[in-house]
Amino acid sequence: MAFTNQRYETLRDLFKSQRLPLAFVDLDAFDTNTNYAAELAKRYGKTLRIGTKSLRCLPLMERVLTHASLAFRGFLTFTAEETAFLADRGHDDFLLAYPTVQPEDMKILAWVARKGKQLSVMVDSPEHLKVLNETGKAHHVTFHACLEIDMAYRPLGNDSLHLGLRRSPIRTVEQAVELVRIAKTLSNVKVDSIMGYEGHIAGTNDDVPNQGLKNVLLRGLKNASVRELSNRRRAIVSAVRGEGVELRFVNGGGSGSLVSTLADESVTEATIGSGLYASGLFHYFRDVHYRPAAFFALQVVRKPKDGMVTCAGGGYIASGAIEKSKLPLPVMPVGMKYVELEGAGEVQTPLVLPQGSINLSLGDPVFFQHAKAGELCERFNELILVKGGEIVERVKTYRGEGFAFL
Repeated sequence: MAFTNQRYETLRDLFKSQRLPLAFVDLDAFDTNTNYAAELAKRYGKTLRIGTKSLRCLPLMERVLTHASLAFRGFLTFTAEETAFLADRGHDDFLLAYPTVQPEDMKILAWVARKGKQLSVMVDSPEHLKVLNETGKAHHVTFHACLEIDMAYRPLGNDSLHLGLRRSPIRTVEQAVELVRIAKTLSNVKVDSIMGYEGHIAGTNDDVPNQGLKNVLLRGLKNASVRELSNRRRAIVSAVRGEGVELRFVNGGGSGSLVSTLADESVTEATIGSGLYASGLFHYFRDVHYRPAAFFALQVVRKPKDGMVTCAGGGYIASGAIEKSKLPLPVMPVGMKYVELEGAGEVQTPLVLPQGSINLSLGDPVFFQHAKAGELCERFNELILVKGGEIVERVKTYRGEGFAFL
């Protein structure tokens, strides 16, 4: 979907009678992204797991899961409660991506296991294994555990320079084998999978316009990191199998690292989520290409001076390190900029229009993309689905279903 003023006028007319703010998904772009990911998976003979935190809308997740390619299998979930919600809706094959030790979460996971669902729970410490084992004994189930290994890049060989996410403390073959051996001493927990998520590659743009030198440096770091982490991941997977562990899957990557992750022979599946919406932070990758598909619209309610409009609401800031890239991205009309001292506000967002911009009237929409993908759905009860330039359906987000899972 190109960002043009002509496209703006088409969308403005389409949503003329709709209440603002609203959120919508362009199904033509969404389906193109789905097809693209499926083609990559087929090329490498792998499958794709749906990253639920990046979609947070069950009808769209089911649209992907039932893709004709059969490339998509199972869910990478983010909380125990969300996992149970999906299980209750008839779904199966879950990888709970983040550890938990809360007693109520343990009860929920035991319920999912008793339902006969395939479920692997993330672990990276003896404490995680112990809690799962004790819960398994109490509820007469055996939990499957997924061992998460740290994929961050440390070019100096120590923690003085750490490029990547602060996730698992398990980094080496020896640490992974030690945890597997501890699991073998427990009666109600069994390691059945491995995950190594290279977030610093999957989430870092390296083909940003007008940033040539920075792009080159980032690609160099990414390539060096891919070589290091791929070798280390392969060694850990081999060592774990050498301990007699039969692995159901080895999961890696995300939307931005799909090519390099799928090319790793030790990986059996990758995760896809943000790339399907192609939110603001997923526009500029050299190796993967997605079409922006998820948007929200705010109403123009003031014109404080020539060349400026003010929209109602808009303070939908993305999580992570506080920086300008976490602001919603105004995309249409083309060329709008934030007022530096206000940014995206809780109840109003002023915007500076470029010279020669399309004329905006009170009540007109301004279209944005959230910086991240699924967080948009925490702000809206429904997504309007658009296909072929027409509104074809409205579907509920997790919030619209009455849930805030985290």
